[in-house]
Amino acid sequence: MSIEVRSPADGSVVGVVNDQRADEVTETVERLREHQTSWEDGGFAERARWLRRYRDWLLDNEDAIARALQSETGKPWAEATMEVPYAADVINYYTKHGERFLTDETPRAHGPMTLTKRQRAVHRPYPVVGVITPWNFPVALSLMDAIPALLAGAVVVVKPSEFTPLATSAALAGWAEIGAPPVLTCLTGYGDTGAALVDTVDYVQFTGSTRTGTAIAARAAQRLIPYGLELGGKDPMLVLSDADLDRAANAAVWGGICNSGQMCTSVERIYVEAPVYEDFVNRVVERVRELRQGADDTSYHYDVGALANQAQADIVRRHVDEAITAGAKALIGGKPTGTGTFFEPTVLVDVDHSMACMREETFGPTLPIMKVADADEAVRLANDTPYGLSATVFTRDVDRGERIARRIEAGAVNVNDVFTNLFALPLPMAGWKQSGMGARNGGPHGIRKYCRTQAIVSSRVTPKAEPMWYPYRPLRGKLLRRITRLVMARDVRRRLGLR
Repeated sequence: MSIEVRSPADGSVVGVVNDQRADEVTETVERLREHQTSWEDGGFAERARWLRRYRDWLLDNEDAIARALQSETGKPWAEATMEVPYAADVINYYTKHGERFLTDETPRAHGPMTLTKRQRAVHRPYPVVGVITPWNFPVALSLMDAIPALLAGAVVVVKPSEFTPLATSAALAGWAEIGAPPVLTCLTGYGDTGAALVDTVDYVQFTGSTRTGTAIAARAAQRLIPYGLELGGKDPMLVLSDADLDRAANAAVWGGICNSGQMCTSVERIYVEAPVYEDFVNRVVERVRELRQGADDTSYHYDVGALANQAQADIVRRHVDEAITAGAKALIGGKPTGTGTFFEPTVLVDVDHSMACMREETFGPTLPIMKVADADEAVRLANDTPYGLSATVFTRDVDRGERIARRIEAGAVNVNDVFTNLFALPLPMAGWKQSGMGARNGGPHGIRKYCRTQAIVSSRVTPKAEPMWYPYRPLRGKLLRRITRLVMARDVRRRLGLR
């Protein structure tokens, strides 16, 4: 069977891929598994060499990948060209630091039992890693997980969304084109293909909806395999009365409408202190009015593209319509526009937490803005959600902003910025609550997550028998008890056995 890939901008067919069956998934995984040992044994330097060659290929073919990505996502050209450079940055970071991150750890002995032992913690890869990615950033999300897994010594199978398989397939085809070992491949298909992948790999990294992530976690748990989940968000922005309102308004518009609002870390709701509420809203509306929306080519004509599919467009329309029916006002936008799945960038006011636009993930170009009395109310409302991916605080007092950040229940908080944490590879990108499980990036964690840590203990002194081995003898037993009491106790009376 095959899958027709359609442009969300006009509905035209832009490509066809295979809907790969479960048996094809199993065959592919087992074929790659055969090459894992040699890939691991080749050493980090050799793996890094191939990743650097792959980085160069990606950069050389950036425009072709971006055109494929634009055709299937409806992104404007500026956003279609963001993904390959991000993947190149991930390659540069982990090829530079990865060997150090994977170096054996040799802790010191902590007590008498291990004084004569050499201790090592060795990081060994999960043999096969499956990466299942969504349609909003298909290339970046596929590679940001595949790259550290490959450098860890795993082989990797990527399953992109059935809505956006073209750019990912094109990007991963470059691995074979440079003549690299067959340790990275792409499988295309619907949900059954992804389910089959979960049933055959040794580690699953999934990015997508909370509903699908929960199903993947349950399936992985049945097999007792580990997994990482980066799921949905309902990210708040807090604008305090001392904020730089021009910067805050610019950040809100880009943070909420970039990629048509289809980012897990999009600004999905804004809380503004009352003294600056009207001024901030006016600035946001002014910025939104300047946005250009349409089907872009490669000339940077437009700022906002289409939504990825009709189902997503329907969610956005429902959230906006329900909010307006409940008393909200759309100061600008508020309806579908043009052909395909375009939806006008929309600013909503007079919103509250009874509305879906403030409680459910919208994943669209909407900015609901709510007036609050003070920072305490803003924090309370920001935390009134089952999600906890990221958040943003705007204030001229950075120290105060960081104190407020510590009160927000989210895996990342940006002060006076949006999305910055995504580019801070030494920091973890983690979702709290229903926004995920585990983390990606985070320096050593970003590569060690794809490893099983193995403990190796070697005896440097090797008598015929250890004092604790058989046979048990009264004198030896009493002596061992006296020695352990002397070492373990932390006061003189207990060390001497006086109590």
